[in-house]
Amino acid sequence: MLNKKFRVVNRTLGIQPKIGPFSTEQIFPWSCIAMVNIFLFYHLLKIGWLGTGFITFWGWGTWWILSSNKDFFGKFIGTPKISRGYMRFISLTELPEREKKSTVGRRNRV
Repeated sequence: MLNKKFRVVNRTLGIQPKIGPFSTEQIFPWSCIAMVNIFLFYHLLKIGWLGTGFITFWGWGTWWILSSNKDFFGKFIGTPKISRGYMRFISLTELPEREKKSTVGRRNRV
């Protein structure tokens, strides 16, 4: 009874809201980028819908990469969880004291 594990009931608590892979905080900046690009490239420069769409998608992608704060790039690299533990230091390059004494004694005997 003492070794009960904690069971998460609702896994979405504390997680940032998303629409698919995109966070919801991107909706307002993306709509502003789209409106500015439509006005500038479609109405003023007469590029057409295909060029305006490409430029809008480029703007959205750039904004997503710059403002994601490790949400986008953090998916690709698993970061280790650091926890504090207490253990005696054991050097990897030098032998421990008890092994030094035993090897010194063996050398002297031979």
